[in-house]
Amino acid sequence: MSPETILNIFQHALEVILVILMVVLIPALIVGLLVSMLQAATQINEMTLSFIPKLLVTVFTLMLAGPWILRMLTDFTHDLIHNIPYIIG
Repeated sequence: MSPETILNIFQHALEVILVILMVVLIPALIVGLLVSMLQAATQINEMTLSFIPKLLVTVFTLMLAGPWILRMLTDFTHDLIHNIPYIIG
């Protein structure tokens, strides 16, 4: 097993993790920005006003993207397990 092979596996794992995180975090970031602009415009400084909408959007995003995320993780794991004999050599 060469160092290049290990680096390729880690690179692919990081790419999968990054894509999954972006799918979940970008909608929460957008909602947080919109709520912050609303708070700045109305001068309301309530912490739960920003937390609850982000939580709801994150849960809704996970409900919508959950099957896709699970399929992506399953495909990565299947490919990794399937390639074990080739990786070991």
